[in-house]
Amino acid sequence: MSLRKKLLLLVTLSIAISVGTVAWLLEARTGEQFRQVEQERTATLVAQFRHEFDREGTEITRGVDAIAGSESMLQMGLELSSGVDPGGYLNAAQSYASAQAQHLDFLDLFTPEGAIISSAHWPARFGYKQRWFLDQGSAVPQTAFLKQVEMPDGNVLGILSLRAVKIRGANYYVLGGRRLDAPFLQALSVPPGMRVLVYSSPEQGAGGFLTAASEGLDTTKLLPLAQKAQANRQESSATIDWGDGQQERFDAISLPGLADRPPPVLLVGNSLQQQLAVEEHIRNIALLIAVSGVLIGVILSGVVATRITQPVKELATAAAEIGSGNWEVRVQSTSGDEIGKLAQAFNQMTEELGAQQERLVQSERVAAWRELARRLAHELKNPLFPLQITVENLLRAREASPEQFEEVFRESTSTLLAEIANLKIIIGRFSDFSKMPAPQFQVVDLDDMVLGVAKLFQGQLMREPSPIHTDLQLGKIPPVKADPVLLRRVIENLVLNAVDAMPKGGKLTFRTYAVDKHALLELSDTGQGLTPEECERLFTPYYTTKQHGTGLGLAIVQSVISDHQGRISVSSKKDEGTTFRIE
Repeated sequence: MSLRKKLLLLVTLSIAISVGTVAWLLEARTGEQFRQVEQERTATLVAQFRHEFDREGTEITRGVDAIAGSESMLQMGLELSSGVDPGGYLNAAQSYASAQAQHLDFLDLFTPEGAIISSAHWPARFGYKQRWFLDQGSAVPQTAFLKQVEMPDGNVLGILSLRAVKIRGANYYVLGGRRLDAPFLQALSVPPGMRVLVYSSPEQGAGGFLTAASEGLDTTKLLPLAQKAQANRQESSATIDWGDGQQERFDAISLPGLADRPPPVLLVGNSLQQQLAVEEHIRNIALLIAVSGVLIGVILSGVVATRITQPVKELATAAAEIGSGNWEVRVQSTSGDEIGKLAQAFNQMTEELGAQQERLVQSERVAAWRELARRLAHELKNPLFPLQITVENLLRAREASPEQFEEVFRESTSTLLAEIANLKIIIGRFSDFSKMPAPQFQVVDLDDMVLGVAKLFQGQLMREPSPIHTDLQLGKIPPVKADPVLLRRVIENLVLNAVDAMPKGGKLTFRTYAVDKHALLELSDTGQGLTPEECERLFTPYYTTKQHGTGLGLAIVQSVISDHQGRISVSSKKDEGTTFRIE
């Protein structure tokens, strides 16, 4: 990936992440504020409900206390304890008119055994036993409580107060109360977006939800929350999804009830529509800002990236030109920032490198000529000495004994011709090294070439008494582009070196294989081997490990391989053998 694309991607990601983070924090903060407002509104509404409940309970308790302490109640208890028939008091609750006087919706009078003496709201229940207040483990509740009350047309939820009247050692009971119904809930100041429901557990098939709202609700979704609050007798909350994107958060609070029975539950609902609308609005704005920011960022970053990457690209191109040998390349510096300073430093470095390269080339030329002169002098010195001795012998033979001159002349001319031929060979080698021809590339089958060289040297390799066995491991590699003459000379040169390294015989291994898009040739012998120092200098011109040699053979090999855009390396261990690897 280019630097320009990386900058564009970095700017885009930075803007998107920043806007997304801000939107997420804003949405989370907005949700917290809404929840705080909901909690405050719920707490206010619950406090209002409790206040109304306590006020109603206080009035009901006051009315029940008045009836329980009245003369008529005391007179009825005395008569009943004396054995008077309770049937005479069937309409006592109504005839006393206590219920109307105390504004009670319910009024029941009970015997000590829990049998109804008189009922103002359902007279037909005379004689029915109601032992729920006698069977509970705790004492009679002293404060108002909620309980379902049986009516002729069904059960209703009521706020009740129960009092015991002790007459002649027995407790008679007065139970009074008022309805807790929809008008009671409607009397509460319920803010818009909120609703109030009351849930009571069924008793004998009755019970359920009481709501002040007129529309119907799928109360089955609220039932688990209400039952959880009943079981724990603690406040619980949950979010209810009504479908069609309608969500509502409900808080369930248990209300005063009998100790041994599930208490009624007050449910306060807060609509989440406003919160969801605000959060969606925030997300839409954040998306709009993110898209706009990304577009603007891409444009600005594109401009900035162009100003940054273009000089860098020019520097990279100039560096590549220098790598290819063009020391005259320069980069224009159009700014005074870090990029401009980098361009100036690059130009200065290029000038210094060019000067150093020129000095290095001159030094190498001088060193090469000196080495060539030294090697040439050394190589020519050896045959010149026998030539001098031969000529001197001829002169002495002619002066000393003319009759022997003929025989000495024949021997001396043979020596002269041999040494002159040796001089021609030396001069020819130096000439070959100085004018290596450019390779003429064509398609070459490397395996066939290796096989041909091995056959060519087969007779020389198998000479007794020190035969050299060959091992051909050809990998059937694809054809390569090479100069067949030069490449064959390289392989023949390496084979000759391997033969010289194995005077006592051994094994010569040819191995070809392919790695990625490269063809490789390895030539291994089991000869005398080389030291690490000798391996480092092996391809240096005029360096040789042989007694008779110019040191140009492997230098020519390396030059040919370099002209083929390849590489040659050597690995060896003393007395174990040597491997040449050509790529």
